[in-house]
Amino acid sequence: MSRSSKYPEQFRQDAVALARSSTRPLAQVARELGVNHETLRNWVRNAERGESAPSSETTVGEQERELRELRKRVAELELEKEILRKAAAYFAKEMGR
Repeated sequence: MSRSSKYPEQFRQDAVALARSSTRPLAQVARELGVNHETLRNWVRNAERGESAPSSETTVGEQERELRELRKRVAELELEKEILRKAAAYFAKEMGR
């Protein structure tokens, strides 16, 4: 999809999110955004296709790197949680004096 669009990528993503979350008809959402309803329909379809098929641009190395980063972040959050748990127990004991 090297074809350029007159709409920025972020606008298209936001429009798709709005169309998916809205109870209004797609044509009405498109009209409110000032885009053709078929254009919005295509954006939604493309987003659905992109979600169902794994990206060929994502390599195994990138996935492994992301997994390492996520595991590191989980470890940091678990440590923070433990520190906060201990602090809460300490202050609860102090308040009981």
